[in-house]
Amino acid sequence: MTTLTDANTAALDLAQRQDSGLDLTACDREPIHIPGAIQPHGLLLVADAESLAIVAGAGDIERRLSPEWLGADLSRLIAQDVRSLLADEIPLGGLIGEPVVGLTGRFEVTLHRAGDHVLVELEQVDVAPVTAAYMLGRLNAMAATFERATDLNALCARAAIAFRQLTGFDRVMVYRFLDDEAGRVMAEDKVDGLGTFLHHHFPASDIPKQARVLYVRNRTRTIPTISYTPAVLRPAGFESIDLSDVALRSVSPIHLRYLANMGVAASASISIVKDGVLWGMIACHHGSPRGLTPDIRAASATLASGLARQIRAKEEAEIYRERLRLRGAEDAVIPKLATEPAPRRTVAALRDDLRRMLDGDGFAFVQGTVVDTGGVCPAKDDIRDLAAWVSARSGIDTFATHELPVLFPRADTYRTCASGVLALPLIDEGAMLLWFRAEQAEEVEWAGNPHKAVALDPTAALTPRASFESWTQVVSGRSRCWTLEEVEAAHRLRRAFHDAHINQRLRLLNADLQRTLADKDVLIAQKDVLMKEVNHRVQNSLQLVAAFLALQAKASDDAKVKEHLAEAQARLSAVALVHRRLYRDDQVESVDLSRYLEELAGDMKTSLGADWAAHMRLDLAPILVPTDRAVNIGLVLTELVINASKYAYGGRPGPILIALEQHRNRLRLIVADEGSGKVGTREGFGSRMMNAIVAGLSGTIEHDDNMPGLRVIMTAPIGDGV
Repeated sequence: MTTLTDANTAALDLAQRQDSGLDLTACDREPIHIPGAIQPHGLLLVADAESLAIVAGAGDIERRLSPEWLGADLSRLIAQDVRSLLADEIPLGGLIGEPVVGLTGRFEVTLHRAGDHVLVELEQVDVAPVTAAYMLGRLNAMAATFERATDLNALCARAAIAFRQLTGFDRVMVYRFLDDEAGRVMAEDKVDGLGTFLHHHFPASDIPKQARVLYVRNRTRTIPTISYTPAVLRPAGFESIDLSDVALRSVSPIHLRYLANMGVAASASISIVKDGVLWGMIACHHGSPRGLTPDIRAASATLASGLARQIRAKEEAEIYRERLRLRGAEDAVIPKLATEPAPRRTVAALRDDLRRMLDGDGFAFVQGTVVDTGGVCPAKDDIRDLAAWVSARSGIDTFATHELPVLFPRADTYRTCASGVLALPLIDEGAMLLWFRAEQAEEVEWAGNPHKAVALDPTAALTPRASFESWTQVVSGRSRCWTLEEVEAAHRLRRAFHDAHINQRLRLLNADLQRTLADKDVLIAQKDVLMKEVNHRVQNSLQLVAAFLALQAKASDDAKVKEHLAEAQARLSAVALVHRRLYRDDQVESVDLSRYLEELAGDMKTSLGADWAAHMRLDLAPILVPTDRAVNIGLVLTELVINASKYAYGGRPGPILIALEQHRNRLRLIVADEGSGKVGTREGFGSRMMNAIVAGLSGTIEHDDNMPGLRVIMTAPIGDGV
């Protein structure tokens, strides 16, 4: 039998080189996608993509399939026309071929492409495959139970039961990733006598970053037994082949030791991918060796996709209910703002309604040295101190945190009543509204001490933690989190106070200046004319510059100069659109990003011409973002569309998709084409400017294969301080 592969040995050597500071990123750098070996319960054939001659393999191929396999024609060896199979697009998870009868039994076949090679997995199945009708019936019944779940917790509980029935494992857990990348067991179904991990947290280091990437790409994974010797790729020289898509891929020895420390003999995992993002996993553990046949893995992946859709529906329903509740509270409060002429008297009359509206334990109104409170609040001097700090930090923007002592250490003295704060500086009269949430000391149960996620053995090798005993951590200085919907409601409330203030002033002016009403109307009309004139002159100036650029482009014989001038015109169009919005919309602090991007796309269609306009598609989810972020995102979109129009189709028109999505507190802007893919580095001035803007948004930008074409994804937080 062979020993650990060179790749796995290198991974352990990398861990051994870590210093005594316990570098927790060592696992993140382990090359788990190129282990150079497979698990020995299956076979792997590697063929040249052009000739289809078999050049390498792994596993006991001679005994189980054919003694004359090396150099053989792949199609002949597995008795099917591989070239015609590869003519079709290979789906996620691989292309299923016809079963093969080997020397020791019947093998299920899965094909993958890996660069210049074709990879063929063969897994022996000793039991008759389940019929499609039977499996579809089971999946439909399980999906029906998902639909009847009343909320997310009930859905996860039903999912744990369904996946345990489907896989037959001793323990099945529904594991969700949190915002800090740690994980929490949402639901569990297990045999009697096992301890529970329900509601336990697992540190982020338990699942390295590169493993999470593979969980999105390869959505089912099984380890029939942790006590195996990897079957290396042979002959030598093929250890670096990318096995990311191969279900038989050998497992990191660090992960095998991790499972052994948990008392697990076999495991399987099924990814829960929602909107292209890894939401969580179905984790299956067994006390003795146990595998999953390819048909059960395929059924599990299908059921997990249905579960992801139900999770999305439940989360969207919860957001919708929250918005309805807030709108109902606003409808009860906002009409009453017009009953008092001054903010202080208005707040005094509505103090309890305002506190309940945003679910605060306490509420305070601050204007200069005046402090009015209701509910459970800090001392007035502390409130004044906090209001001054918030004003210096956020200006007129809404500020919200559920960990105030972390950001404002002086608040630690009153954290029991105000660990969370939502501060709303009013636009008028220098006043501020503050909602407080009391400390909610939370006992977080961890599966083992999270501060001992790894340990040093006597040889200084990096090893997984050995203890999974329930370890309770008391988290203090935190309150209930403020939701995005509550922060949006606060924005609307500030606008309502501003509108009420304006309306009150207008009523007072009407009472005092009835005789001069005509003059006042004239002044208001003049003001509107002036604003329109300012906007008109700015727009004229921008059009003049655009016309000048067009003339310069027309006069120049240099194609590169023409190209740069065309890009400048497109960016100028984005600036012009921003200016028009600022003069058209009273709410300048935040905008509906989808509406803004739709208008920007309309301008780009005009500038690119009718041929390009016919090929552009939009799929934009409504997201409320600060105006300055919308401006920068618009410039990024402009640059991405310019790049696509230049490079994707050789300058000719072609399909371009512009999409906007929301995932928790982040947004994703996607520009995808179906052209030639990534060409060169595209590192011109525009690309450097775009990268700088993305960095300023605290975001990232990725370039993926759109099969065909290029799919560029910008991910960034929706706002700051939420």
